Amino acid sequence: MLNILIVYYHRYSFPMRQSIKDHLYSFNNYFKKAYFFYLNAAFPLPFYIFYINFDLIIFHTTFLSRLKWSPLPYEKHIKKYKKLTKLKAPKVIIPQDEFIRSDVICNFIKDFDIKVVFTTSDKKEIEKIYPEIDKTKVKFVQVLTGYLDEYTIAKVKKMLRRYNKRPIDIGYRVTKVPFSLGKHGYEKEKIAHLFQKYGKKFGLKVDISTDEKDIFLGFDWYRFLLKCKYTIGVEGGSSILDFDGSIRKKVQKYLQEHPKANFKEVQKECLADVEGNLNLFAISPRHLEACMTKTCQILVEGNYNGILIPWRHYIPLKRDYSNIKEVIELVKKDLKRNEIVEQAYKDIVESGKYTYKEFVNKVIFTSLEDTLRNQKSTLSDIIFYILYILNKVREFVLWKLILIESVVIVVLEKLLGSKQLTKIKKMIRRED
Repeated sequence: MLNILIVYYHRYSFPMRQSIKDHLYSFNNYFKKAYFFYLNAAFPLPFYIFYINFDLIIFHTTFLSRLKWSPLPYEKHIKKYKKLTKLKAPKVIIPQDEFIRSDVICNFIKDFDIKVVFTTSDKKEIEKIYPEIDKTKVKFVQVLTGYLDEYTIAKVKKMLRRYNKRPIDIGYRVTKVPFSLGKHGYEKEKIAHLFQKYGKKFGLKVDISTDEKDIFLGFDWYRFLLKCKYTIGVEGGSSILDFDGSIRKKVQKYLQEHPKANFKEVQKECLADVEGNLNLFAISPRHLEACMTKTCQILVEGNYNGILIPWRHYIPLKRDYSNIKEVIELVKKDLKRNEIVEQAYKDIVESGKYTYKEFVNKVIFTSLEDTLRNQKSTLSDIIFYILYILNKVREFVLWKLILIESVVIVVLEKLLGSKQLTKIKKMIRRED
């Protein structure tokens, strides 16, 4: 049995988004030859992890995202995690959103002697994103941003029987994307406004929102998809590499000075010289989830990692939207939907090619293929099991605390208003 430590970060919201939760706990769910110690780094590091000989340490995308978005400078924020460098096990990372603050991830790779990076980028873009990293010493392995969870598939399969009638013609959720992500990032919001306009114009029932308060958490996201005949989307990723976050700051400053500026204006004034300096496009978990819920996808033309094929797995929308009326007509007639969703379910879901089981095996075996196991632990079996159970209890207690915090935040929002609460959150994060 291997001993594996997974370092993640989550606080102040409950429940966790189902796709992130599936990703995080896939290791424990699908690899039975290891003891997994989960460490929520939003809270103080527990003493006992330094007494355990780990065979592998995985820094999860939630932890790495926190490093990127922390209001503290990297050096100050990383101080409290420096102790983890004392653990002698090989260390790997699973980053996402690699189009921004890759300078932070480069520093982390060097400071923590990272052996493998499980990237969503292809070889062409890796050199741009990680220019400071010696590729002969650090291995880069491409993975997807998310996969299908077998337990979730089974649960959704049962739910499918209860959702024969789908009252929503086109459904979609996306939070407002920062303009600093460029033309491709803005496409996610643009397509929402476009289908809101055309859907209503042609008498379709649409449920489309870019408001953060309308985002679905937990299984509510799947329940929503199961009510929709069609959903829309684009590839994940960005057309701009913001290596050190300076582009984002430039855009934020411009918007403070010109609060009514639209994307075209911001693109012209702030992004003209950097637009297209990156081509980091990838299939996202929501594309796989739509296949799982048998919700027909209308997607802007793209590669989608070579997994989704137009007219076989989705209805293609041209990049210039010139065929949108034809697409709307297809939705109204609703003749192709059943054929497409059944084929997508067969090829993507039933094939088993894109499950977390495959992902977990890839991460663990790739990480350890060139590494001998650590020496046998000096801890007795009894003490080891006590620490293992202690870690599980810690996880349980922390999730209860996160639940309480999230309830308090909802109450405070009602009492103080969202603006005042935002100020309080910023103060907490500076101290965190």
